[in-house]
Parts: sequence; C-alpha cells; structure tokens
Amino acid sequence: MKPWPASSARPGFRSSLYLLGLTYQGFGLLMALFALLALGWGEDARGFALGAGLGVGLGKVLQGLGHPQAQPRRAEVFASVALLWILVPALGAVPYWLSGGLSYLDALFEAVSGFTTTGATVLADFGQFGQSLFLWRSLTQWMGGIGIVVLFLVVFPQLQVAGRQAFFAESTGVEKEKLTPRLRHTAVAVLRVYVLLTGLAFLAYWALGVPLFEALANALTTTPAGGFSPNPQSFAAYAPLVQWAGSLFMFLAGVNFLLQYRLFFGREVKPLWRDAEFRAYAVLVVLAGLLLALYLYTHHLYGLEESLRHAFFQVISIVTTTGFASVDFAQWVVPAQAILVLLMFVGGSAGSGAGGIKVVRWLLLFGLLRREITRTLHPRAVLPLRLGNRVVSEEALRQVSVFIFLYTLLFGFGTLTLALLEGSFVEAFTASAQAIGNIGPGLGTVGPMGSFAELHPVSKVVLIFQMWAGRIEILPVVLLFSPELWRRLR
Repeated sequence: MKPWPASSARPGFRSSLYLLGLTYQGFGLLMALFALLALGWGEDARGFALGAGLGVGLGKVLQGLGHPQAQPRRAEVFASVALLWILVPALGAVPYWLSGGLSYLDALFEAVSGFTTTGATVLADFGQFGQSLFLWRSLTQWMGGIGIVVLFLVVFPQLQVAGRQAFFAESTGVEKEKLTPRLRHTAVAVLRVYVLLTGLAFLAYWALGVPLFEALANALTTTPAGGFSPNPQSFAAYAPLVQWAGSLFMFLAGVNFLLQYRLFFGREVKPLWRDAEFRAYAVLVVLAGLLLALYLYTHHLYGLEESLRHAFFQVISIVTTTGFASVDFAQWVVPAQAILVLLMFVGGSAGSGAGGIKVVRWLLLFGLLRREITRTLHPRAVLPLRLGNRVVSEEALRQVSVFIFLYTLLFGFGTLTLALLEGSFVEAFTASAQAIGNIGPGLGTVGPMGSFAELHPVSKVVLIFQMWAGRIEILPVVLLFSPELWRRLR
C-alpha cells in the first residue's frame, strides 16, 4: 500500500472533510444571521458571533483539505457520519455557553439534545435565555430532524457519491427506500413534506391562540419530533384545542415522509394504507391511547374529554419520541406511567422525524419469532419472512437483531451508570430510555416539567453519548470504537 501524502488527508476521508467543511460554513453563516437577530432584539450576540467565526474559519480549512468526488469506503462513511453528528453540536453549543450562561458541558448537552431531536433540557430557569437562543434551540431540532446530510444534499448537489453514501448512513430504518432515481430529488421531496407540515403546524398553533413566537418555535420542534418548547410548561400552558392540534401534527411527524409525499403531492392514498408499518403504528396509537384514557377516566383523574386528550397527547408524544407534555405525567399513578414507559421502547416509523427502535423493527422481530416457532415444528419448511407484499432479506433481519442487541446493551449501560451516580432507579431507567430513544422527558426530577441540570457531570456525558448514538442508530458509533475500522483505514 502506498503511504499517504504528507500534505493531504487519506483519499476516502477527503469527501468527509469536504462535507464537514461545507456544514461548518453553513452553520457559521446561519449563526452570523442569528447574531444580527440577537442584536436587533437587544440580546447578547457574542455566542453567535464566535460560533460564526469558528464555523466559517474551520469550515474553509476543512473544505480545502477535502474533495467532493473522493471515493470513500463504507467504513469511512459510517465513521464520518458519526463524527459529523457530534462535531456539529459541538459548534452549535457555543451560543448557549457564551450567551446563555451555561457551562460548556451543559451547553453541549443542550446542543446534542437539540440536533438529535431528543428534547431533554438542562434549563431550570427559562428566563436565562432570550428569544434568539430559544429560536436557535428550536431550529437545531428542525435541522436535526430532517437530517444534516439531507439539507446539504439539497443545497450542494456536487456532493455526488459521498453525499449518496452519507445519506443512506444517516437515514433511519431497515431497508432504505428510494422515491426517485436521483437521490437529490428524494431529499427535495422529503424537504417539501417537512416544510409543509411545519408551516401547517405554525398556522394552526397561531390561529388557536398561541403567541406568534411560541407558535413558530413549537412548530419547528413538532415536525422533527423534537419536543423543545420555549414555554417551561410545554403544551400544558395552552388551550385544549392547541393540544389536540399538537397530537395531530406529532402523529404526522411519526409517519414516513416519503409516504406523506405521495399522499400530499401525488394524491396517492393506497400506498399509505398498504404500508404494514403505518397500519401497525396507527393501531398502536389508537389502542394505547384508548387504554390509557380508560384508566385515567375510570380512576377519576380527569373527565372524559380530558382523559382522551391527555392520553392521546402523551401516547403520541412518547411513541413518536417528540417529548411534549400536556400535563405533568410524572405525577400520575404508577400504572399510567408504566404504559408510557413501555411506549418509550417502540418509536415511530422509519423515514420519519421520530426516533427510537421503530415500528418496522418490532414487526420484523415478531415475524422472526413466529417463523422460528414454526420452523421448530416444521424443520424442513421454507419460510420467507414478508413485510406486507415484500420478502425481507436475511441481511435485513440480521441488522435488526444486531441493532436491538446493541440498543439493549447501551440502554442497560446507561441505566446502571446513572443508577450508581444518581441513586434513583426510576430516574436512571427513564433517563437512559429517553436518551437512547431521543424522547426527552423521563420520570422524577427529569420528568416533563423538570430538568437534567442537577445530574452528575458523568451522567450528562453518558446521556450525551446515548443521544448521539441513538440518533444515528448506534452502529456508526460502535464502528468508531472498533479496532477493525482503524485497521481498515490505515
């Protein structure tokens, strides 16, 4: 093998450096606009100004070291996407640190929670942030929900091969579906749905009486299933009709955006109803919502309409991993909380703004279980596993098994570590579950009206790691720590 040139990066990594360089410059320019916005509102603009300088300066250096058409290996792509999703929040944390008065660790926690659309916050006093920081906080979730690579594929088509590989490494789900022959057209299609849903949510919230700024900030975090709200009471501060509207838009945020594109722009209803994952997702939401509402109503916690509203709002919020709250469910009785905790391990649809394990993986896992039971009784039977009308490949089934194993392992690691540091199993269990599932609230002090501010610094580091790994579905992060990867990159 030829030695690397002393003045250049490894050829495969040059595309990654180019992508990271463009990304940093893009965020640098965006923070420059936010600096002007902060000055216009009479707020501290130093954090945005420093972030802008770092983003543009480092971005130009990285872009100069890279090349848009370099051919990366598969391992390099996964490693690059993993690094991208931690380096971007590292830059995005600067405004919280310098202008928001947070320590850099807390600022990084807030930034990672934003970009990964988790919604867990270290803010105990919402009065310490101005409007510019709250808008930045919401916009990070909006950008993180659609995907950093998707946004830059739309703006920079010259990424070509590297952009295509990074898109599929970043995308969620089991089998990556292509809507159009050209990947950039697919990214544009997803973005059109994303913008449409965000605009409709904003208009609905505003029309129903939510103040203009809060309507915009909440809309920016509804579509990506993010959950950051500028109001410390989340949706509990708003009227019942706003909560019903929030339930609707959170439900749509958990549906595959490509299916919604066919519905809204192609007027094709059949693909939606024929999709096995959507049917399972819809049935789960209805059944869990009715079960929780029945429990709340029969135990005299609320009236009928309130029981239905709070039950469906919280069920949809947890299943889609949005994390908004219409009530402080950390104060509910244990059986009602247990329903929500179980839903933390479901997730929404693949190709949506939702995080978590995803409904499609559970369908495949149950299908695999059913097949193995049948195969035990009929050892010679040929039993292909189908999802709807499609036969699922054995490779996809292996990926599902590995993913759920890694997910469980990382969740257990987080729970054990937090339990040792915080001394509360309930808080440790739910904080770990929300972090790796990118959900937001847990129970106890980290509940929907609480904060992660008082956690031990090591606990925050563990949760940052879980949020990061959960957003890019764990495997790219695992690869970063694999000696085999680094041997291949020599």
